[in-house]
Amino acid sequence: MIETDILIIGAGPTGLFAVFEAGLLKLKCHIIDALPQPGGQLAELYPKKPIFDIPGYPEVLAGDLVTNLMEQIKQFQPGFTLGETAETIEKQEDGTFIVTTKEGTQHKAKAIAIAGGLGTFEPRKPLLKDIEFYEQEDRGVDYFVKDPEKYRDKNIVIAGGGDSALDWSIFLSNVAKSVTLVHRRNEFRGALDSVEKVQELKSEGKIKLITPAEVVGFKGSERIESLDIEINGARMHVETDYFIPLFGLTPKLGPIANWGLEIEKNAIKVNNALDYQTNVEGIYAIGDVNTYPGKLKLILCGFHEATLMCQSVYNRLNPGKRYVLKYTTVSGVDGFDGTRKEAEKAVVKSID
Repeated sequence: MIETDILIIGAGPTGLFAVFEAGLLKLKCHIIDALPQPGGQLAELYPKKPIFDIPGYPEVLAGDLVTNLMEQIKQFQPGFTLGETAETIEKQEDGTFIVTTKEGTQHKAKAIAIAGGLGTFEPRKPLLKDIEFYEQEDRGVDYFVKDPEKYRDKNIVIAGGGDSALDWSIFLSNVAKSVTLVHRRNEFRGALDSVEKVQELKSEGKIKLITPAEVVGFKGSERIESLDIEINGARMHVETDYFIPLFGLTPKLGPIANWGLEIEKNAIKVNNALDYQTNVEGIYAIGDVNTYPGKLKLILCGFHEATLMCQSVYNRLNPGKRYVLKYTTVSGVDGFDGTRKEAEKAVVKSID
């Protein structure tokens, strides 16, 4: 069983920053996330999109923000359970919690911080006959590109008209044997430079573009061999090894909705006047997953909520012990890995 001080559910920016604030208070963190890598929406949906409202950064790419947060927290050595969904929670007599994932991994923590953004993400799946069969055991349907090398020298068909479909078509054009991009409209909703790059690769013969069109069926007994594509009322067959529909992700609270927490409009109600604690003592909700009067779903608001949450956890775990807040420019930062970061001290020297 994995034991920690704060178990954070959600590895988005708010959850990651909570590790840093907890570390300053000598509190150990472990993070659970259903996605295969840290970063939440920033890493999964728009890693190449710029963000303009992070203090101190006139502009930062979403993926770079995740990289910087991971660098910032590595000194506090957080643990990660990735690719698993938090399923059940049990409160113990001593006030601790045991959270078990759908895969059976157990975690024991003194406090829970739900930082699940908009909840767990499930891919929007096309309504196609027998698609469930091809989703299993590497039979040809993938909803995430976890390892691009899997598609090396393979024939790939990607469906979608947003940033993910455009960006992966561009990337895989240098990996796969062939890349075909199918979209039901002629217009794409994505970054202009990505649209222009796809147009360029199409002109060079590196990407085949089929629009306006839709994938309507599969061929193949053991795994996918080809796709039926409908275009302008006619049907065509495209041989492929993999079909990757990228129609976005649907956020859901998932099993957390059954944890006895007060829910309002698919979000968790918290006490924002104090510490973002839920109706269950010891369970907090921070970031986009929570709701309260005046709530703003912004990353910088999540950072603020994470900071106050960590202070509350410290006070709960150390009753009667007064914490003296010190600026990191004065106190420095001592990592759990033995490192120390501090500002250079002024040299005291007399002038003759």
